[in-house]
Amino acid sequence: MSDDETRGRIEQLLEFVAEDPDDHFSRYALGLEYRSAGRLDDAVAALEEVRRRDPSYAATYYQLALCLMDLAREREALAVAEAGAAVARAGGLLKTVNELDTLAAQIRDAL
Repeated sequence: MSDDETRGRIEQLLEFVAEDPDDHFSRYALGLEYRSAGRLDDAVAALEEVRRRDPSYAATYYQLALCLMDLAREREALAVAEAGAAVARAGGLLKTVNELDTLAAQIRDAL
């Protein structure tokens, strides 16, 4: 994937977010694109905004925790993974609970 393609996707997602700031999926996808482009601080900001606007959007927690791990912010990543597991558990999202619990265990082992 070229840098131009990534930039194009990021620009398109930014347009979607500008048109509808409450479109959590576009903002979430923006965070993923930033992460894949190595723009980790931007990825964290985008994913934190999704979490702020819709704390029940469980997938956000996993990706946010990964970004924080990439930034060597392990304790924050652990807190995010644990919070996400609680959100997913409350929502009955068993697969997401398992993924976040597994990630939290991996982070604990790394600490």
